[in-house]
Amino acid sequence: MAEGLLDKYYDELSVGDRMVTHGRTITETDIVMWCTLTGDMFLIHTDRHFAEKSMFGQRIAPGLMVNAFMAGLGVPAGSPSILANYGTNELRFTAPVFIGDTLHLDAEVVEKKDRKPGRDGVVTLQWNAVNQNGRTVMSSQLMSLMACRPAAKEAAA
Repeated sequence: MAEGLLDKYYDELSVGDRMVTHGRTITETDIVMWCTLTGDMFLIHTDRHFAEKSMFGQRIAPGLMVNAFMAGLGVPAGSPSILANYGTNELRFTAPVFIGDTLHLDAEVVEKKDRKPGRDGVVTLQWNAVNQNGRTVMSSQLMSLMACRPAAKEAAA
C-alpha cells in the first residue's frame, strides 16, 4: 500500500502521484446506521422486498455513504497539511454497491493550483471507489486546501 497522499504537504505532491488504500467491506449494519443517522430511508436501501423487485435485485448502499467511507479510507485523521475540504466536482455513482462488497480508494493527484505561493494551494485528486472485482463504483474529483511544509512557509514570510 502506498503512503497516503494527504499525509504530504502541498509542495511535496506532484501531478501523477497515486495511492491505493486497503479495503473496507460494506455491511448491512453500515447501511442501517447510515440511513438511521441521515434520515435517508429510500426503499432501495432499507426494504429488502422492494429492492428484490428493482433493477438491482437487492438492496444497495447509499451513494453518499460510499463517498463518506472513501473519505474515511483516504483522509488521515491527523494530517498536518490539510487546511480545509475545498469541494467535490463530478461526483458520479457508476455502479451499485451491495452488502458484502469490499471497496478501496484509488486516488491520483490531477491538478495543483497555488493559492498563496509558499504557504498553501489547492490539490485536486481523482477520487475513485473500486470494488473487489476492480469495478469503479464511484468517481469524483476531491479538492483539498493544503499547507506547504513549515520551512517553506517560514521562508515565504
